[in-house]
Parts: sequence; C-alpha cells; structure tokens
Amino acid sequence: MISGQRPSPDRRDAPPPLARGARRFRIDGVRKEAMEVARNRVLVTAAMFFIGFVVMGVRLLDLGFFERVVETTIAAQGRAPVLTARADIVDLNGVVLATNLKTASLYADPKRVIDVDDALDKLQVALPDINRADIVNRLSADSRFVWIKRNLTPAEKWRINSLGIPGFAFEDEDRRVYPQGRLAAHVLGFVDIDGRGLAGIERFFDSRLMNPHSLHEPLKLALDVRVQHILREELANAVDAFSAIGAAGLVLDARTGEVLSMVSLPDYDPNEPKASRKETLFNRAVQGVYELGSGLKTFTVAMALDSGHARLESTYDATKPLKIARFTINDYHAKARWMSLPEVFIHSSNIGTARMGMEIGAETQRAYLDRLGLLKRPQIELTEAAEPLLPHPWREISTMTVAFGHGIAITPLHLAAGMAAVVNGGRLIPATLLAQDADNSTSVEARRVLSSETSATMRRLLRLAVIEGTGGKADVPGFEVGGKTGSAEKSAAGGYRRNALLSSFIATFPTDEPRYVVLAIIDEPKGTPETFGYATGGWTAAPVVGRVIARIGPMLGVSPRQDQENAIRNALLLPVREE
Repeated sequence: MISGQRPSPDRRDAPPPLARGARRFRIDGVRKEAMEVARNRVLVTAAMFFIGFVVMGVRLLDLGFFERVVETTIAAQGRAPVLTARADIVDLNGVVLATNLKTASLYADPKRVIDVDDALDKLQVALPDINRADIVNRLSADSRFVWIKRNLTPAEKWRINSLGIPGFAFEDEDRRVYPQGRLAAHVLGFVDIDGRGLAGIERFFDSRLMNPHSLHEPLKLALDVRVQHILREELANAVDAFSAIGAAGLVLDARTGEVLSMVSLPDYDPNEPKASRKETLFNRAVQGVYELGSGLKTFTVAMALDSGHARLESTYDATKPLKIARFTINDYHAKARWMSLPEVFIHSSNIGTARMGMEIGAETQRAYLDRLGLLKRPQIELTEAAEPLLPHPWREISTMTVAFGHGIAITPLHLAAGMAAVVNGGRLIPATLLAQDADNSTSVEARRVLSSETSATMRRLLRLAVIEGTGGKADVPGFEVGGKTGSAEKSAAGGYRRNALLSSFIATFPTDEPRYVVLAIIDEPKGTPETFGYATGGWTAAPVVGRVIARIGPMLGVSPRQDQENAIRNALLLPVREE
C-alpha cells in the first residue's frame, strides 16, 4: 500500500472477486431452479387434465351402467327385445314393396323424471296428440323403462330433443314402410309396432323375413306392380261406375301358377293399418267364399267330356224349366229348345248344364272337383286363404246346382287356379305368390287332372263363348280371348237376394297357347243406362277383363295373332260361318 492513502470503504467491504468457474456455477443454479418451477407447473396441469379425464370416464361408465340397468330391468319385467329388422320384399322386377326405415322412439325412466307435470307440459308442446292421463299412469308404474311414443318423425324428435327433459331418451328402431301404399296391401299385409307380421306375406314369411342371416336377401314375389296397378285401376273404375260395394281380381300365369296380380277392393294403407276400417282388411280374393255361378260350368263341361259321359255331339233338353222337388231351374236367356253341348256352354244354359251334371253323377262330379282343387283350402302363401263351403249332404239337387255354380261356395283363387288347369293342357299347378326360377316353366308339383285333348276342346269352347256368347265385351282383337261369364245371386237367410248379384268374368289368353288367366268380380253392381239396366257379368265384369288384357298383353310380350273362329267352329262340329 502507498503511504498516506486510505483504502476505499466499498472496496474494503466487497467480497473478493470470483473466479470464472465459480460465476458459471451460480448461473447454472438459477437456470436449474427456473426449470424446476416450470416442471412443477406442467405436472400440476397434467394432473388436472388427468383428473378431468377420470371424471369423464367415470361419468361414461355411470351412463353405461344405467343403460345396462334399464335393459336388465326390462328383461326382468318380461319385455321381449325389440327385433324390428326385416328383409325387404320386392316384386318380380325388383321394385321395392316393403322395406325398413330407421326411426327413433321416445321412452322414459320414471325414476329419473323429476317433475312429471312439468315434463308433460313441455312434452305436449312437441307431441300435442299424446294422451296425458295414460302417460301419467305409465310414469307412476314401478318400472325403469316405459314407452312414450314409438316411431317418431324427425321433426318430432328434434322438438323433443330441444326441450332437454330429464328422464326421457330415445331408442333407435326400424319402421316397416310400404312405398307403393295401397297397391298391394292385401298381398303384403302389415306388421305390428314391434315389426312382427300380422297379415299377408308379412305373416306367412315372418320367420324368414326376420332371420338375421337373410336380412340382406329380399323376398321376391311373382307380383308385377305394373299389372297390379292396371287391374286395380280398372276394378276401381268399375266399382265407381256400377255403384258396387267391392271387387276382386286376379292375373295368374297358367304355366307356372305365379300370381302376377291380386286385388281386393275396398283396400287399405298398410303403412297405417290401425286407421283402416275392419272391412277393408278383408281379402276378397282368398278369404271370401262365394257362389260364383256360371264360371263353374267350365268345370262341368270339362269333366263331362273327360270322363266320357258326354261328347261334342251330345244334346240336352232345354225346352222348358227343369223341376225337381220344390226347386225350379231356369235359363237366364232361354233358347227353349234342345241344345248341343257346345251350345249349352256358349249360351250358358243352366238347364242343359244341370242335365249334364245328372248324367255325370255325384261321385264323378266330386272326384273331378277334388282333383281340380275346389274342395279344399287353396294352396297359396297367405294364412287368410279360406276353406270352401260344400253341400252337406250332397243330394241329387246339389249335383244339379253345383253343375252350374250354385250350392257350392269357393274363393276367386279357386276359380282362377282351376281355370288355369283346364286351359294349360290339363295340369293343376298350385298358385304361388313367389317368383319362380326362369327355367322352371313346369312346376314339380303339377299333376294331371284332365287330358290334353279335353283341355284343347275347352279352349275352343271358351273362345266361342266370347265370340258368340255372353262374353263378347271381353274380346280384344289379336289376343284370342276365351272366357266365361258368371252372375250369381248372393245367398241370404232362407234363400237368395234377387237384386244383389256377384258378377264375374274369367278369361284366358291367347286361347291357342294359353299364358294367362284373368278374373274380375264385381260385388253388387247396379245397372246403368249404358248397360240398359243390366248388372250381369257380361255387362260389368267382362269389359273390365277386356280392358286389362288390352293393357297388359303387349307389356307381357303376348304377340297379336289372327282369329281362328272358323277353324274352332269346325273342330267343335259347329256350322262354319260364311265369309
């Protein structure tokens, strides 16, 4: 130190200067402390997120557990699970007839409904048509699950969802819908709220349609919606024109037994079966059993020829009414003369046909009717198909009246299937609503009931019944229509209602190579000025069949052909007309 100088107080008190290494060590310590603070903050944040996720997970588990509790409670109460999924039903060309749409249904857990009155006040805003008293009763039940309303519309679901009512929730279901509406109602039938078949095809094939392994395989029907639309339209027009109470009709493939169309009027909307009147659910084509009148003369003449009891040259006395016991058999348009077998059929003589029945005899008559399938329930994929009503006991008068279509009640399907057997070469093929394989033109179940010679003769007779008989209004140039009218008074207690007719016409076309059978039945038609007051089959049902054939013939690929009237007359031993 220099003498005379005093050291600086600051310099004297300051710590000695640090070495370079010591300074670095202090800086690193500060950094380490800052990093530790940051790490702790990250850990706290992560812990908070973890706790949040745990809470959410617990909540999800709670909700899942609640759903299981609901399901367990439902099972404990014996409520079957809702199995509404069903396979589609399509027509012959793949047009959808029945399918499913996803819908939501509203249910409630009564234990979670906080304020019932408040909840229902809000609910009625979204669903003004609900029965409040009924729902209050349901919510008072000792249950964890009650339905409020099934199959909601999207708008209804949105309105309810926006209310956020505690204790109410939705369950996804399938709703069965029928895009064609009324068009094939009686064939398809309908299902209940849980998707189980109650009528028609839906009922008959319920197990198949609900089978989980076949849900993606549509059930294909023989029905053709084009033909169905035409037949329904023409029948509906006839019901209106003749102020009738109903109608029925069929189009049947005579070679395969496939039913291309089945109509019953009045009909209903299968989408809303509960809104339909009970009588509209009745399928006249297979449930109704009727005395169909002269249409059955076709079978009488066929069995007479086939059994050898008659020949084309056979004649019958129709000079006057036929009396037996207290009954008298008359002709509607009496010729009052002896008639040949073809004339008896062409002019629809009750007297001549009754005498023919007497020659055949009851035993042979019943045997042929049985072979033609007329004495038992028709084979068809509809549980509604009805048994025929037969005479009991089968007396001599029964043999006579059954010969011309009275005293025996059968379904329209019986008549159509029997007619197909008469014209297709003599083979009875069970009618079916299912589409057949394209190469299966001859059903394995077909059995011979008439000879091919008898069938050929009957086709000629049916053609002449249109050209010269009562079926003239069914004729369609180029399609060789053959057929038979039927007009029967409806039975009533103690007799018949003279002013209540069941008027029908059954046809086949083309008669030289029969492909289709068409039947139209009008229930209680009223005569009009255009029909000169007549309401019989030739005036009411025959024109319907003619219009149907004119429309469906080209559609089904039937080629027009030249009329063979004189060739037919010659084959039937009748005089040939002059050109």
